[in-house]
Amino acid sequence: MELGIGIGWRPEIAAEVESLSGIDWVEAVAENLCADHLPDSLVRLRERGVTVVPHGVALGLGGADRPDPDRLAGLAARAELLGAPLVTEHIAFVRAGGPLTASPRLEAGHLLPVPRTWDALDVLCENVRIAQDSLPVPLALENIAALITWPDEELTEGQFLAELVGRTGVRLLIDVANLHTNHVNLGQDPAKALDELPVEAIAYVHVAGGVERNGVWHDTHAHPVTAPVLEVLAELRSRVDPPGVLLERDDAFPPGAELAGELDAIRATLRKAAPSADPDHGLRQAASSTDPRPVASLGPRPGPAPTSDDSAGAGTVARTAAPVPAGTRDRTAVAQTALLSALVAGTPAPEGFDHRRLRVQSRALAAKRADVVAKVAPELPEILGDGYRAAFLAYVGSRPMSGGYRRDALDFAEHVLIAGGPADPVARRRLTYWWQDRSGARPPRRTTRLVRAARAALVGK
Repeated sequence: MELGIGIGWRPEIAAEVESLSGIDWVEAVAENLCADHLPDSLVRLRERGVTVVPHGVALGLGGADRPDPDRLAGLAARAELLGAPLVTEHIAFVRAGGPLTASPRLEAGHLLPVPRTWDALDVLCENVRIAQDSLPVPLALENIAALITWPDEELTEGQFLAELVGRTGVRLLIDVANLHTNHVNLGQDPAKALDELPVEAIAYVHVAGGVERNGVWHDTHAHPVTAPVLEVLAELRSRVDPPGVLLERDDAFPPGAELAGELDAIRATLRKAAPSADPDHGLRQAASSTDPRPVASLGPRPGPAPTSDDSAGAGTVARTAAPVPAGTRDRTAVAQTALLSALVAGTPAPEGFDHRRLRVQSRALAAKRADVVAKVAPELPEILGDGYRAAFLAYVGSRPMSGGYRRDALDFAEHVLIAGGPADPVARRRLTYWWQDRSGARPPRRTTRLVRAARAALVGK
């Protein structure tokens, strides 16, 4: 399906997105939508014929556990509500611990890289097949940005993606900003990754901004798209004409005119990089769609011999879709839990990891956690004032996240109150009322909310 040029729909820029010209489609974060009701802005866009694609962030298909049926059902419901042609998720893990390791469940609150090993690939492929069977439309998976890399990896990123497509037939969502991020942070060549992955499997492309600090590229989605990211987009366009290209922005939203300017820069890059004037373009595209080198170059791998499978996509070799070998999920669970525990609970770093990079990633996770909690519960920084961030970061050091961000906000407020804070009695009463309103077994009735709001207003005077 041809999608065209799109932009990430976010509530903060809903009006700007509706007013932009030349927008063929939008992408909405699935977890931010109700399963049975759409925001008015998305309803209007759909009435205009704009395609809406739900983009999931919480499945954790690269995790050791099998996908959660409730999360899959929620993603499926949103796809059907939107009439979406496909749904997308990430090649990442987002939680660890639990029954497979007999340890507390830990939530990253962020997308973390899976090791590019045969074990991790076995688990990912089975999880993807489970997801595909549960969704009403095709699934596409996105490559993620990383600050850290796993030791003893057995495949390059391009090889890993090629093998994933060959085994499952899943589509790819290629984020060129993430390829650039991994180039700066991990020394991985974007052009080599594009050469190795099956470009004919690309469903669409993400373009986003970031910033470099102290030699580390942070994929913020809160800064303008940079020239190096557009250069990676041009590299991709020289190999294939992607069905869709989308601009992502998640924070520090600029005026609509600036978003329009970034979209124009994306269009210009695609036009300039189009190889139509290159006499060798046809030969190169034919080679990219039939050359089995990416998979063939992986070398021998213990287990069933690969079998040819034309349904998996041109130029790929699909391995037998056997169940994950015994012990593979357990090994994956132990490794991922050790890493996540080091990042969010201060346990020793697993052997082979770059300790400095782990500290950078740990600080980034804590900062993101503080930022997201401030968004989902804006009353907290309002009540605590300038002391919110320092108090939350101190809390993070001893309390790993075990639920979602809303649960995290409640736990943080409870933690502050138990510790005797805030020092200001008015702020303490306001925080107490806020916590009481949201921590009960069921939400308070409307009359109770009105009374508490009036009481809070009087207290605040």
